[in-house]
Amino acid sequence: MSFHIAAKEVAPIVLAPGDPMRAKLVAEVFLTDATLITDVRNILGYTGTYKNKPISVIATGMGGPSIGIYSFELFTEYDVQAIIRIGTCGGFKEEILPGDLILALTASTDSAWAHQYNLKGTLSPVCDPKLLVQAIELNPNAHLGMVFSSDLFSSYNALGGDSWKAWAAMGALAQDMETYALYATAAYTHKRALSILTMTDSCVTDAALEDHERQIGLYPMIELALEVASKELS
Repeated sequence: MSFHIAAKEVAPIVLAPGDPMRAKLVAEVFLTDATLITDVRNILGYTGTYKNKPISVIATGMGGPSIGIYSFELFTEYDVQAIIRIGTCGGFKEEILPGDLILALTASTDSAWAHQYNLKGTLSPVCDPKLLVQAIELNPNAHLGMVFSSDLFSSYNALGGDSWKAWAAMGALAQDMETYALYATAAYTHKRALSILTMTDSCVTDAALEDHERQIGLYPMIELALEVASKELS
């Protein structure tokens, strides 16, 4: 039992939204016989079944340090084999529309997260290839590429509203805050991870999901993650 999660048991595959209310949504709408397994610090976690397969959904909070704590404890204290992040992001390409899904092949960052590994270079962590292939097969229309994980929430960035453009010029599809730390933690612990993101707000066109779409608009991402998890457990 870990300090931050304090659950007795966790399923071998975990869906990981940042928002605790999204974890509650997944449990109530998509899982069967879901039970609350943790609410430490109001970070909610549930275990239920999907297509008769045991799956947990546990929130991770916002930012790399937060998902780093939760993913490390899940991988090391509960022997979780794979974490699938289900999050939102800001889009860097005009062709990526609000509601589109992005599969994070790799992650770049402005964070010093990887300094803990004492590497003599720059770490560019990647997703688990098997989970990625399964997601592509289930949804070939999803965008695939690099995600930029920033310590700075784009709307509150003191560097200015255009700072994302340099990352977009290098091929980044979108910005979130968590994928890099998740992928690095999975690499360090020799476990598996995939980040599936819904683009909710475009940095290029200012197009965005409407307020009434910001819950149901995430359903395709949640369903894809559940299908991947189910196949992995088959």
